[in-house]
Amino acid sequence: MNAPLREQLLACARHVAAIGLNPGAAGNLSLRTHSGMLITPSGLPWEALGTADFVEVDASGQSHGQRAPSSEWMIHRDLYLERPDIGAVIHTHAPFCTALACLHRTIPPFHYMVARFGGADVRCADYATYGTPALSQAVMRAMGGRNGCLMANHGMIVAGHDLRHAQALAIELESLAEQYWRACQLGAPVLLPEDEIARVLEKFKGYGVR
Repeated sequence: MNAPLREQLLACARHVAAIGLNPGAAGNLSLRTHSGMLITPSGLPWEALGTADFVEVDASGQSHGQRAPSSEWMIHRDLYLERPDIGAVIHTHAPFCTALACLHRTIPPFHYMVARFGGADVRCADYATYGTPALSQAVMRAMGGRNGCLMANHGMIVAGHDLRHAQALAIELESLAEQYWRACQLGAPVLLPEDEIARVLEKFKGYGVR
């Protein structure tokens, strides 16, 4: 039943919705388990979500639960299979991230915190129909060496080593998207040079480490 994991996932889902990162029944969250993952169900509004509604999906894609898994389960499954460093994944339709994604914008190094996502930019994955292998493949490419990306005409996705880390990344990515959008209203933002991003990436290796 994974009761503690279900409680963690429910608390995160409610928090992400409450702060405006995930309207209605949009988006999905998951946690890695010993047999695969635990993921939010398809089409259920966050306010109606209970611990019993989360769906267990194994590595082969077989689901176990009273509800169908999120239509984006394949992205989560593929990330877990390819990236052993990932323990939790959050996909949302956060307003500013989605606005930039609808413009197919990559977030460039206008702010040093862009490096928190693993490189000199936050890529935008190519568009593909939701719930398809093509979308999962597009996200996997954009997430190469990264722990977050935008999804063209769709939203954003982040991957953390645990649920708390993934939640922090989701909040940070939406904040950066808003800052970038606001800066663009006044002109082209001044971008940090490659050598500075390299220094920041090195410093981030110890970020948050006790």
